[in-house]
Amino acid sequence: MILPKHHIVESALVSDTLHESQFQPCGVDMTLKAAFQFSGSGKIDFDNKERKISEVAPLEFVNEEINLPHGAYKVIFNEYVKIPKDAAAFCFPRSSLLRCGATLECAVWDPGYEGRSEALLVVRNPHGVVFKRNAKIGQMVFMKLVDEAKQLYNGVYKGENK
Repeated sequence: MILPKHHIVESALVSDTLHESQFQPCGVDMTLKAAFQFSGSGKIDFDNKERKISEVAPLEFVNEEINLPHGAYKVIFNEYVKIPKDAAAFCFPRSSLLRCGATLECAVWDPGYEGRSEALLVVRNPHGVVFKRNAKIGQMVFMKLVDEAKQLYNGVYKGENK
């Protein structure tokens, strides 16, 4: 079951929203806080013993805008998310983002995760896309689990970007 707006608000699943207009009938619009360009390679393994997250360099807003050419970028959302033990969340690109030739790639938000999440913004438009600071780029949807999770997320990203 997708959690409706009133449950999202009453349960405080998302905080640090910028405006009431972010709350949609079955989700919350996620907004652009910061963007980063990849400046180094990463390494992924099976058990994270050799995991190395790619280095990034911050990109600056000029006159409250950032022009992102064709490429891949790490982004951080303004909103702080706290997933309860009986839910999970998914984030999808807003349709306006897709119509501009860009998309948002996100992982699953597990029960027990909390933080100011990061995602991958991919600009496929060969002419690039201009983003205003705090642009609505994704919509997070919360799913109620049939049963509460027996184990909660306790990984390295818990509490990230406070």
